[in-house]
Amino acid sequence: MIWRCRTFTYSFPRPALVMGIVNVTPDSFWDGGRYRERNRAVDHALELIGDGADLVDIGGESTRPGAQPVSEAEELERVIPVIEALAPKISVPISIDTRKPAVARAALAAGASIVNDIEACREDSELWEVVAEAGAGYVAMHMQGEPKTMQHAPSYDDVAGTVLSFFRDRLTRLKAAGVEAAQVVLDPGIGFGKSLAHNLDLIARLSEFNTLERPVLLGISRKSFLGALLGAEPSNRLAAGLACTDWARREGVMLFRTHDVAPTVQALRMTEALMSRPRTSTPPRS
Repeated sequence: MIWRCRTFTYSFPRPALVMGIVNVTPDSFWDGGRYRERNRAVDHALELIGDGADLVDIGGESTRPGAQPVSEAEELERVIPVIEALAPKISVPISIDTRKPAVARAALAAGASIVNDIEACREDSELWEVVAEAGAGYVAMHMQGEPKTMQHAPSYDDVAGTVLSFFRDRLTRLKAAGVEAAQVVLDPGIGFGKSLAHNLDLIARLSEFNTLERPVLLGISRKSFLGALLGAEPSNRLAAGLACTDWARREGVMLFRTHDVAPTVQALRMTEALMSRPRTSTPPRS
C-alpha cells in the first residue's frame, strides 16, 4: 500500500507518520493565537519537524465545535504567507487544512503537497478536482454536520458502520473526480459530530477500517472527549491521548495528527518496538 503526495511517496507498512499541527488562527481550542503571526508559525513548524514530525498541517480556520467559519480571503491571508515562507526551508510535506477549493489551490501552488479536508462529506467535486490536477495527497475526514453545530446531539445507529460506508462511497466518488486511491488517507473524524460514546466506539473498532486498504489517520490530540471522560482540561489530556495513540497503532493506524509531536513520536516508537517482538516464548530445555 502506498500514499502519493505529489513528489512524496510513502510505502506501508512502515513506522507510523506523525503530522504536526500549526494553527494560524486566533481561536483554535489549544493554541489559538500563539502562531498567528507568520514568523512564529514558521518557527513553530520548524520546531515540530525538529521534534520528529514527518509532515506539518497548516490551518487558517478553526474547526473546533461551535467555531464560526471565516471568509476565503481571510483564510488565504493567514495561511499562504506561512506556506510560502516554510516550503523552501523544509524537506517534509506540507498539508493544508482547508475546506475551500480556492485555498487548496493557492496552498498547493505555494508549496503544499496534501489537502486535509474535514468536509469530505461534500457533494460537489471542485476541491477533489484541484487535488487530482495537482497529484496531491488527500485526507478524507468523516464529519456529521458542520463545525458550528456538529456537537448538537449527534446520532448514529452504528457509528463505525456508518463511517465505513461513508469511506467506501468517498473512494468511489474521488476516483470519479480523478483522485486515485493511492492519493487518499482516511480520517474517521474523532470529535466531529460524535458524542463521547461514538468516539470511544470508533477508537475501539479502528481495526475494521483496515479492510478499506488505505492508511488511516487519527486526530485525538487534546480533544474534548478526553476531558468528558476524565474531567481533564486540555492542558492535562496528553497522557490520555498517548494511551489512544498506543491503542490505535496496535489496531493498524499509520498516521497521527497531534499538537504534541515529541511525546507522540516517543510513544509510537516504543509501541512499534514492542509490536516487532515475537509473542511466543521458547520452551525451556529439559
